[in-house]
Amino acid sequence: MPQQPEVPGTSPRDELVDTVLSELGPVHQPSPPALVLRGRSFDAGRPAVMAIINRTRDSFFGANRHADLDSAKRALEEALELGADLVDVGGVRAGQEGEVVDEQEEIRRVVPFLEWARASHPDVILSLDTWRSGVALAAADAGVDVVNDTWAGADPELVHVAAQLGAGYVVSHTGGLPPRTDPVAVTYGDDPLDVVRDVVTTLARGARAAELSGIPPERILIDPTLDFGKTTQHSLEVLRHTADVAALGYPVLQALSRKDFVGESLDLPVEERLEGSLAATAVAAWLGATVFRAHDVRATRRVVDMVATIRGDRPPRKAERGVPLAR
Repeated sequence: MPQQPEVPGTSPRDELVDTVLSELGPVHQPSPPALVLRGRSFDAGRPAVMAIINRTRDSFFGANRHADLDSAKRALEEALELGADLVDVGGVRAGQEGEVVDEQEEIRRVVPFLEWARASHPDVILSLDTWRSGVALAAADAGVDVVNDTWAGADPELVHVAAQLGAGYVVSHTGGLPPRTDPVAVTYGDDPLDVVRDVVTTLARGARAAELSGIPPERILIDPTLDFGKTTQHSLEVLRHTADVAALGYPVLQALSRKDFVGESLDLPVEERLEGSLAATAVAAWLGATVFRAHDVRATRRVVDMVATIRGDRPPRKAERGVPLAR
């Protein structure tokens, strides 16, 4: 090692260096419990990417509209090639804009596709994005692995149907809003942390209800559900407190991809929100989230794997730099 030049005397900065060195220790990060689905385990060292396939004509991100069945099939094949671990299939736009979709139309959109996906890819982990118990029941033969209840128990039977199917379940937080309701004049109190308190309390209650319904904790995901029932300031505050959500002891799902809180933070349209989404993803991964619902599978895969490696939960795929060559 090259010798550092000696600097005579001491200074306050030397004392600061001594303090830093005396307090130096291992980096402590949240260690979320494993999510176990279809015999596969996901945790801090093996984070999961959940690809989004919307069987709609009006999803907010135009590149993810797959009303045509062949388009949806191609999207699933590509997502798996790019590194997706789960595939989340939905048939209704989340926001209030767009088409009115009744239960039978939602079933028509998602069930045949799910059945094709299961037959074509027997080992793929399938997630159904719905708030309707009737849709989940109709998808029983497709072997759905997760019921993604984006609207926080609006249909109280849905969690029981998920248990009946032997599926995992996503507990979400929407601030009490009914399905397909965009937030207007939302408030949680004067303290910025009030929204975090509401999220943590609601998710803990929902996860406990899912357990009581018969769903094992390793198949229960908790989702802070940014944007839903939240202003941009609310979503940013909750994102900063991902570690507090992870401390509840369930795997955390973060659905951050191209959302409005990203767009408003950077004043960018949906098509230009990739970098902001990936920055939010890196923060959430560092703070203990395990599953990431994403439109951009390959970029998200690389980000969460890199964060896992920086955290020390995943070894580098190769480590040759500076290593002595074998003789």
